[in-house]
Amino acid sequence: MRIAAAQMCGGADKRRNIADAIALIERAARAGAELVVLPETWSYMGSADGVLASAETIPGDTTCHLAETARSLGIYLHCGSIHERVDREPRAYNTTVVLNPDGDIIGAYRKIHLFDVSIGDEVVSRESATIAPGDDVVLVDVDGVKLGLTICYDLRYPELFRMLALDGAQIIAVPSAFHQHTGRDHWEVLLRARAIENQVFVVAANAHGRHPSGWLSYGRSMIVDPWGTVLSTAPDGAGVIVWECDLQQIERIRQELPSLENRRPSAYRWSLDAALVP
Repeated sequence: MRIAAAQMCGGADKRRNIADAIALIERAARAGAELVVLPETWSYMGSADGVLASAETIPGDTTCHLAETARSLGIYLHCGSIHERVDREPRAYNTTVVLNPDGDIIGAYRKIHLFDVSIGDEVVSRESATIAPGDDVVLVDVDGVKLGLTICYDLRYPELFRMLALDGAQIIAVPSAFHQHTGRDHWEVLLRARAIENQVFVVAANAHGRHPSGWLSYGRSMIVDPWGTVLSTAPDGAGVIVWECDLQQIERIRQELPSLENRRPSAYRWSLDAALVP
């Protein structure tokens, strides 16, 4: 499967963001991509105060524009993530939508792990103030290929990736707005680790540059193979990376190094205290 990761610097103008995203999707399709992955919350990267106002229903305006794009290009489109508005929920969800070549929604995932951190003066975030967490692990069939869905901070939680791999994921998508401060040291290491330990392809579309909110995204979108080799890395700036992923490589690696088969779940006993840590 030929896969693309799109890298862009979203701002506060949703219309402009949509136009920029569609231009990148079209560029990826011209390069032969069958599946295109967008970054996290690319359609609105303004101030936190504007998140709820920017949130929309799914289907909604943004997904309708993207559905039309998927249909016109005849591709599968992973819409990164957008702020989703839901009745009777005061906060928004950070939600991924996957579209087929007919523009139909074939899967949706709400970000489970929310980025509530304070790393000196460099990175201060309380995502849970405006975003509600999801609860479901989601796998989508993309033309016979099993695609696992995650979003950004989920990358630090190997349990989620392992569950997706055991459910049959061959590719795991990681749309992100990974901060430059943590990205310099952690981005590539975590992407390669998740690929190696689960023996899957990892496709990570990251935002780049400084957004109107002041957030500084690292960029360096990547496609990593099941051996942990970085197949392609985006340079600084807006653009796309495209790679032909040999899915048979997954089976070869799992036969040669059967780490998933050699697991011993009966020996993995969480202590009660560990299981209850918030």
